[in-house]
Amino acid sequence: MWRGAAARALVLFIAAVSAAFAQAPAEPAVPRPIDIPPWFTQSFLDLQDELQSAAHDKKRLLLYFGQDGCPYCRRLMEVNFSQRAIVDKVRGSFRAIALDIWGDLEVTWIDGRRTTEKQLARQLKVQFTPTLLFLDEQGRVEMRLNGYWPPHRFEAALDYVVARPSSPATLAEYLERHAKEAAHEELNDEPFLTKPPFDLRRRSGSKPLAVLFETRSCRACDEMHAEGLQRAEMRALIPRLDIARFALNDASEVTTPSGRRLSASAWARELKVNYTPTVVFFDDSQREVFRFEGYLRPFHLIGAFDYVVQGAYRTQPEFQRFLQDKAERLRERGQAVDLWR
Repeated sequence: MWRGAAARALVLFIAAVSAAFAQAPAEPAVPRPIDIPPWFTQSFLDLQDELQSAAHDKKRLLLYFGQDGCPYCRRLMEVNFSQRAIVDKVRGSFRAIALDIWGDLEVTWIDGRRTTEKQLARQLKVQFTPTLLFLDEQGRVEMRLNGYWPPHRFEAALDYVVARPSSPATLAEYLERHAKEAAHEELNDEPFLTKPPFDLRRRSGSKPLAVLFETRSCRACDEMHAEGLQRAEMRALIPRLDIARFALNDASEVTTPSGRRLSASAWARELKVNYTPTVVFFDDSQREVFRFEGYLRPFHLIGAFDYVVQGAYRTQPEFQRFLQDKAERLRERGQAVDLWR
């Protein structure tokens, strides 16, 4: 009889504890680790030695900067690097090394200076994850891909840097010819876009300026207009900026923030715009203060505009830190944060 009573009491105790845990607030999710493909080099991060090893194998260095919990990094690994053609091109031409933008592992840079992963990321102005840096034989950054690029564009960019075209074509022009995609044949119009004549000069007290560079037949541009720019939070930010938009091959005359007059296409080339959409932000001192280039879902798109509107770039030079703080504030208010939606 005693055993039966004790057993019932134990069952009731377990049930009560289980209920208490079920009602307890969930702990913040730990960022999921990103699985790096096994064909990446297992490195001691002496990049002088790695450069020499790459040269011995008639390859160049490819540096990947990522972070755990980054949905774009995961997509690069699980989508792009699951495609045989892409993997073969990377492995055939590059020695790939992974670095963590928040990491504390010691890194020896090309010039022999010792630093850490996170200090190197700051030194190289890595603002997005993933960021891929393609180095030449001397260790100079030959090309960088900031943020996630969908597979068809990513593969075309690989072809561009591997071939080292001798023509004067920019990467953006190369992509327009070699990375065709199903999308609108015309640019998306918006009521808030600046109308010609395009006088974009900035004076003291002017609103920040956002300059959108796009191309026709650009699926990511269509998505930005259909999704990100329509969100309520973005609609609240839009009146706080001046926003202009140009196609990469646009011959329209532009007066730039500093007062120079040239064609939109010449300006895009001068600004080294390589991806569409790219958004370049200027403040009232006429200087570029931030840009994003690469595929962005709405949370990061809105975050980029908010970063400039708030003037947060003045006190927080790391965009990723700004986004982390923003996400944490939203979670503290009980709002769900999905970085991919």
